[in-house]
Amino acid sequence: MIKMETPKHITIFHGPQHPGITGNMSVELDLIGETIQKATTHVGYLHRGFEKLIERRTVIQAFTIVCRICVPEPDPNEANFAMAVEELAGIKITERAKYIRVMVLELSRLSAQFLWMAGQSGSIGLYAVGQWAIADRDLILDLFEELTGGRVYHMYVYPGGVRRDLPNGFLDKVTDLLIYLKERMNLYNDIFINNASFKNRAIGVGIIDKEEAVANGYVGQVLRGCGIKADVRKDAPYLIYDELNFEIPTQKAGDVYARALVRRDEILQSINILEQVVSKMPKGDIMIKMPTHRKFKLPKDDTWVKVESARGEFAYYMAGDGTEKIRRMQVKGPSLIHGFTLLEDLLIGAELSDVALIMNSLGICPPEIER
Repeated sequence: MIKMETPKHITIFHGPQHPGITGNMSVELDLIGETIQKATTHVGYLHRGFEKLIERRTVIQAFTIVCRICVPEPDPNEANFAMAVEELAGIKITERAKYIRVMVLELSRLSAQFLWMAGQSGSIGLYAVGQWAIADRDLILDLFEELTGGRVYHMYVYPGGVRRDLPNGFLDKVTDLLIYLKERMNLYNDIFINNASFKNRAIGVGIIDKEEAVANGYVGQVLRGCGIKADVRKDAPYLIYDELNFEIPTQKAGDVYARALVRRDEILQSINILEQVVSKMPKGDIMIKMPTHRKFKLPKDDTWVKVESARGEFAYYMAGDGTEKIRRMQVKGPSLIHGFTLLEDLLIGAELSDVALIMNSLGICPPEIER
């Protein structure tokens, strides 16, 4: 008779080098066999301190920092920063600038969603999907490069409007890309969303309770994957979102697969929004007349602004003190609560092979934690 050995208790670190880790962070896993008994999130691999860097710089200098708070999705940071400065200074931007900002934000959302698709598919070994998704994301980055001069960091949405107008023929290129992406989504449905391997790995994994999601302040696909229709673009409209027709996709299962279905549907909604923006794009100025940057001062006041990023509600607190510097800056993204409270709870009882799958479904961007 073969004597079976009792599984040993071991501790391993998942990341920061692991491709399934969503950035420079690590999760310490206590295992018995391959079943996780305890998970502890570790950050500290970045030490960027964005908030304090911003507080020691003028408004124009701080503008170049915020896009680095989440590398895969820099534009919501730029929008929040610009909106906070405008709120404090009483600045009203033009209609064309509003439309262009929405276009940039939705292109950024698409870029982030395709990057998620690449990571999520790679976490279960569907590498062809990952390669295709990265290639399709590059087409979006091509547009950003033409519009802003940068593929990842754009520094384009600036207090008072946007930094430059649309190049000739740019809207036609956006339209062509949207037609292409709509066709591609049929392929992604076949090879990824409806893939039996993905379903077997994702359905019933990383389940989040609806009441728990509300009580703990979870956002984005985590919340909508539990059946809760919450989106800043609808609940607290900004720019011109209240003039656009779009739906907020939801699912009820609360698992990894439900969050994937929500993201898939959000891609289609972003395409829909962009089609409306392109067709309605007004003419006019893109930037109002702003004070000299070196002498621009924020009043003694504070404000709280927020947008809906590709990963959920994303907010900025900003306070001025009458000088050319920002007195206090605070960033609130999805990553802190999703990367600690939620991730550590979800991994208990999960298998080692599911760690990357669960992590990628939550939308964690570590620089938001080390801000």
